[in-house]
Amino acid sequence: MADVTLRNQNSELVRRGYDAFNSGDMDTLTQIIDESCTWHTPGKSPIAGDYEGREATFGQFGRYGGETNGTFRADLLHVMASETGRVVGVHRNIGKRNGKRLDVLCCIVLEIRNGKVIDGREYFYDLYAWDAFWA
Repeated sequence: MADVTLRNQNSELVRRGYDAFNSGDMDTLTQIIDESCTWHTPGKSPIAGDYEGREATFGQFGRYGGETNGTFRADLLHVMASETGRVVGVHRNIGKRNGKRLDVLCCIVLEIRNGKVIDGREYFYDLYAWDAFWA
């Protein structure tokens, strides 16, 4: 029963995180993302890279919104949690930037420990479309 409870808690944490991200609720994001969190965005675009710490992670999130004039969204479709503290959020990224439109599926593998996100790794269904959007 403990495994089911932990999976449910972690799934709910991720749902809260997506809601907070899309609404710009930095207080909630600060509560659920660990200070030493790492974030990984793949690709070859200027936005790709590995980010160390909550502030660097928030800087990355800020680029998503800032470089799209607030049009960037991550619309959550599915959440799957394991007993090991990993949760996968599958979502659709949409946004507009410099006359380009983004509409790409993505998943983020999140590692959660003690009720906080300690690592996030983004994976894109169409990495070429993601890179082209940010180029």
